[in-house]
Amino acid sequence: MDSDIKLKDELTQKIGVLTRRETEARIIAPFVDALIKTFGKEKITPILEKTVMELARNQGSSLAKEYGSDVSAFLETLKFWTQGGALEIDLLEKSETKLDFNVTRCRYAEMYKALGIQDLGAVLSCNRDAAMIEGFNEGARLDRETTIMGGGECCTFRYTFDNTNEQG
Repeated sequence: MDSDIKLKDELTQKIGVLTRRETEARIIAPFVDALIKTFGKEKITPILEKTVMELARNQGSSLAKEYGSDVSAFLETLKFWTQGGALEIDLLEKSETKLDFNVTRCRYAEMYKALGIQDLGAVLSCNRDAAMIEGFNEGARLDRETTIMGGGECCTFRYTFDNTNEQG
């Protein structure tokens, strides 16, 4: 579905990421389930993962164009993911090249679990994070050992930024 008309996506700013993800999940979950029943999980899951990661990279790139691509700009964009208490974050370290925090409460994980689609939630939300930072700043990287969605007590976000590769 390519279109010559590209409208700026302002939905997230209006409704917040949590509401957006719930709406998307309620639409996509039955569709993905039907595709898996028809074609098999081993064929559908990689396609879904690739598509979601590409969307996340593009979103990161769009955010960088609007906010800049350094640590402070990225930290500012987290307001969309934390809106309405969707995430509770414990900031551990912030410098020009590093941003470390733990998510101590994740209402995204709670929502996916309540919908009975926790595995799909990891694909639709958690798997976005590394791809999004790649789009936001080509020199940035996310290392994460645990997620609440995966059964951890917290989500460990450890970002490193190579300032020589900033986008603008």
